[in-house]
Amino acid sequence: MRHTRRSLLGGTLAVPVGLTLSGALAAPVSAATGAAPAFIRSGRPSALWGTQSGEITAHSATIWTRSDRPARMYVDTSPSESFRYGVRRHGGSFLGPATDYTGTTTLRDLPPGRQIHYRVVLADPDDPRRTGEPVRGTFRTTPVSRRHDVRFLWSGDLAGQGWGINPEIGGYRVFEEMRLRDPDFFLFSGDTIYADGPIQAAVPLRDGTVWHNITTEEKAKAAETLTEFRGNFRYNLLDRNLRDFNAQVPVLAQWDDHEVRNNWYPGQVIDDPRYTVKDADTLAARARQAFGEYFPVTDLRGGRTEGRMYRVMRHGPLLDVFVLDMRTYRDPNSPGRQTDDPVGILGTEQLGWLKRELSRSRATWKVIAADMPLGIVVPDGAANFEAVAQGDPGAPLGRELQIAELLRHIKHQRITGTLWLTADVHYTAANHYAPERAAFTDFAPFWEFVSGPIGAGGFPAGRLDATFGPETAYVQSAPVANMSPAENPPYYGEVEIDAAGGDLTVRLRRRGGGVLFTKTLRPGRVGQ
Repeated sequence: MRHTRRSLLGGTLAVPVGLTLSGALAAPVSAATGAAPAFIRSGRPSALWGTQSGEITAHSATIWTRSDRPARMYVDTSPSESFRYGVRRHGGSFLGPATDYTGTTTLRDLPPGRQIHYRVVLADPDDPRRTGEPVRGTFRTTPVSRRHDVRFLWSGDLAGQGWGINPEIGGYRVFEEMRLRDPDFFLFSGDTIYADGPIQAAVPLRDGTVWHNITTEEKAKAAETLTEFRGNFRYNLLDRNLRDFNAQVPVLAQWDDHEVRNNWYPGQVIDDPRYTVKDADTLAARARQAFGEYFPVTDLRGGRTEGRMYRVMRHGPLLDVFVLDMRTYRDPNSPGRQTDDPVGILGTEQLGWLKRELSRSRATWKVIAADMPLGIVVPDGAANFEAVAQGDPGAPLGRELQIAELLRHIKHQRITGTLWLTADVHYTAANHYAPERAAFTDFAPFWEFVSGPIGAGGFPAGRLDATFGPETAYVQSAPVANMSPAENPPYYGEVEIDAAGGDLTVRLRRRGGGVLFTKTLRPGRVGQ
C-alpha cells in the first residue's frame, strides 16, 4: 500500500514577503514589477527556503535546509505525522556564512520501507531556547524486500533560456502536479539551474503577450562569483511549488553544463564578453561548491574536492540508479572524428567505476542516469559536438568509442535490465537501440528515454546518429526554438516497477496533458 501525504505541508511557508534572497531585510514588493517577492523575517532563525531530503537508504537519509542567519540545525523524526509518539532528535550542525547558511543533518537507524515524518528546527546558537517555526517534510526509506512497488520521476532543465518564475501563471506548477504523483524520489537530470542565463522582468511572446518573471540581483547576469552561483540556486527556491515538492519528494540531483555555463568542458578558455573570468575550471569549482550547498549531497558540501558527482543509489532489490557525470571528466568538444579517444565523455576512472558497479549490481533494473543523450546529435557551434553522437552514421569515432566499450561490456557480462534516462535536449522521446540497425553491432538492444524541460525553452527534436542503431518509437517537441513553458508545457517522465512481477513501466508525461507514451519492459529479457 502506498502512503498518502495529504497534510504534511501544513507547516511550510506561504508566498514570501519581506526578505531578499541574500538574507537582508527588504520592503515588500509586487510580483508584477518583476522584483523578487521577499520573505517576512522574524526575530528567530527561520528556514525560509524550505527543506529537502536526499541520499535515502533503508536506514538513513540526509535532510537539507537554509537559515536566514547563523543557527543550529536539528531534525525531529517520527512515524506519526502529528509527532505524537516516537519522536527522535538528530543533528545540531552549525549553519553559517561559510556554507551560505545552508546545512544538512544525517538521520540514522531508521526502519526500512517506512514513511518517515520530520521537522527541521533552527535554534539560535547563543540561546538554544530561541527556535524558529519548524518546517516539515516526509520521505520513505528504501525497502529491503521485493514487497514494495517503486515509482520515481525524472526531468531536467529549470529556469532556462530566460523563462523563470512567472507568478501570473502560478510559477513552476509542474512541481505540484509531480508532487501529487507521490513518487519515491525525483531524478533531477541536470541543468538544475541556468547560471549562464539571466532572467529579465518581462519577455515578449510570439502572440503579442508578455511573460513576466520574478527577478533577483544574482539572476541579472551570467554567474561568475560564488555569491552569484548561490543566488541561482536560491532563485528557484522562491517558488512555492518547488518548496512543497522538495518537502515531500527526495531529490537525486546530477549536474550538466548550465550549472556552470553552456557547453563547458575542463580546461576551456571562455571566449564570451559577458565573462570577466575566462577560466571555465574556476567557474566550475564555484558552481560545484554551490551545488553541494544547495542539494542534500553530503560528499560535495564545503567545496570538497574528494566528493564526486557520479554515484549509485540503491533502491532495494528492484532498482539501482547509476548517476553519471558527463561533464567533469570529458575531453574538449571537437568534430569527434578521433579513432582513439580514451578520455571520451566519462573519463577513464568513471568508465571503470561504471563497468564494475554494473557488474556487481544484483538489482532487477539498472537505470543509467545520463545528463546527455547517446544517439541524439547535439552540436556545439558549426563544427564541434557537445554530446556523444557526432553525426557520422558509421563505426564509432570520438566519444562514441567509450560508449561502444561500455555497451560491449554490458553484453559480454550478461548484464540485464539496463535502460538509459536523460533530459538536456528540451523535448521528450523514446528511442530504441538495436545492433541490427547499427554500424557497431557488439551490444544488446536497450531503450533510452528522454524527458524535459521541466521549466525552460522548448526546442524541436534533434536528428539521430545511426552508429548504435537508434529508432524513435515516440517523440514530441516544440515546433520552433525556445518556446516558453506557457506555449510548450513542461515534460517529465515516470518509472514504475511492479513488485509482484518485476515489470518496469516508463510513462512520458506532460504538465496538464497526462500520459503521452507508455512502454512496459519485462525483467531479464533482451531487446524489448
